[in-house]
Amino acid sequence: MQTFFVQIKCRLGKTYEVATALADAEIASEIYSTAGNYDILAKFHLDDANDIGHFVANKVQVIPGIQDTQTVITFKAF
Repeated sequence: MQTFFVQIKCRLGKTYEVATALADAEIASEIYSTAGNYDILAKFHLDDANDIGHFVANKVQVIPGIQDTQTVITFKAF
């Protein structure tokens, strides 16, 4: 199992719409609103056979209202 986070920058006024779309898609295990350079932090889990880049490009970045993303790949939880 691969765990990774995606920081999401939304178009102005679209944060709640993007968060709702993420929740409705049931692809993220956790979704948080954040302050700073990004508006949302979402946590994802994928089977090892799946490609993270493909998943982010085809499942996350296509959500209307997203302006930019940054993916953080994790190695080990302590």
